[in-house]
Amino acid sequence: MSCCDENTARVPATDVSRRSLFKGAALVASVIPAVRPTAAEAQGQQIKLAYCSQLLCGVPYEVARSAGHFKNHGLDVQLVYTRGGNAAMQALVGGAVDYAATALDVAVQAYANVGADIRRFAVTGRLPLFAVVTAPNTASKIQSIKDLEGKTVGVSALGNADHALTLYLLKQAGGDAQKVKFATIGVNLLEALRQGQIDVGVVQEPALTLLRRAGARVLVNAMDLEDAKQHLGGSFEFMGVAVRAKEIERRRPEMVALTQALAEALKALRAMTGDQLSAALPKEMTTGLDLKELGEIIARHRDSLYPETVNIDLDAAKRVEQSLIAAGLIKPGASMSGLHDTSIVGG
Repeated sequence: MSCCDENTARVPATDVSRRSLFKGAALVASVIPAVRPTAAEAQGQQIKLAYCSQLLCGVPYEVARSAGHFKNHGLDVQLVYTRGGNAAMQALVGGAVDYAATALDVAVQAYANVGADIRRFAVTGRLPLFAVVTAPNTASKIQSIKDLEGKTVGVSALGNADHALTLYLLKQAGGDAQKVKFATIGVNLLEALRQGQIDVGVVQEPALTLLRRAGARVLVNAMDLEDAKQHLGGSFEFMGVAVRAKEIERRRPEMVALTQALAEALKALRAMTGDQLSAALPKEMTTGLDLKELGEIIARHRDSLYPETVNIDLDAAKRVEQSLIAAGLIKPGASMSGLHDTSIVGG
C-alpha cells in the first residue's frame, strides 16, 4: 500500500545475501544490511532498524547514521533496507528487526487489518511523497482536482497510497470518484504522461521536476506544506518508527535515545547543503542518479517533508486514517488510538 513499494525502493547491492527471508504476519520480507558492523561494534548489542529504501523517506535516518547522531547517543544502529514499507513492517512483526520506519498507512493497515501488536512512537516525515500532475498536453484543460471527472488518472495500483490519496483529494474537492477512470501503470508514470497516454498521473520525484519542465500542470503537490494545508487540511503524517508493543518497557531507554538522535538529524538536515544531503545517502543507493539534482530536490522539499520534531501529530495521523477509509482500505470506525505511543518523546 505504501508509496515505498518494491519497485520504488533502491536497495543497495552488497556482497551480503540479497534474499534473507523473514516470516511475519504470514508474509515474507526480503531485507539486507545497510552496513556491516566493525569487530568492536559487534561486541555490543546492535539495533536493527528497517526502512523502505525510498530516498526521500530515508534522509533523516541516513543523516543520523552518517553524521554520527546515533553513535553520539550510545546506539549501534544497523539500517536495514527492504523492498518496500510492507516488507519493513513484516520484518518487524516477524522479529527480524528491532524497529521499522514506514509510512503511516502501512502501520495503520497492519494494526487495523492484521492485528499487528505494534506501536508508533516517533515521526520523521509529515507529508506523502506524491504530486498529482497533468500530462503536458492536458495542462490547459485540467486545472483542478474536480476536473479529474471524466479523465484517466494513472496510479501505481488500485489500493496503493497514490490511489488512496487521489480518492481522498476528490472527496475533499467535492468530486465524484465514480466518474474518474484509474489506469494502473506501476510506479513509472513519467513516460506515459509525457507521451499523453493518460491525462493525469500521481508521481514522485524526480518525475515531478521533469514533468514541470515539460509544461505539465501541478494540480496538488502533496510534498509542499502549503498545498497540503489547502487540499488535505494540514500535515498528513508519513514516515515514522514502530516497535513491537511487548518490548516497549524493556527498550524504553533505547527508544528515548533513538528519538533524540533522529530529532538531532531532523534539525541538522535543515542546515545542510544539497551536496551534503545527497552525500549522506549510501553510494549504492544513488548509483546512476544525478547527485547534484538529487541534492537540489531534497533541499527544495525538506522544510515541508520533514518535521521540526519527532513528536506524533495526532491530527495529521487522523487525516491519513480518513484517506484509507475513503479508499476502502480500513473499515470506518476502526480505532487507531492504541497504535500511537506518545510517552517516549521527551521521555
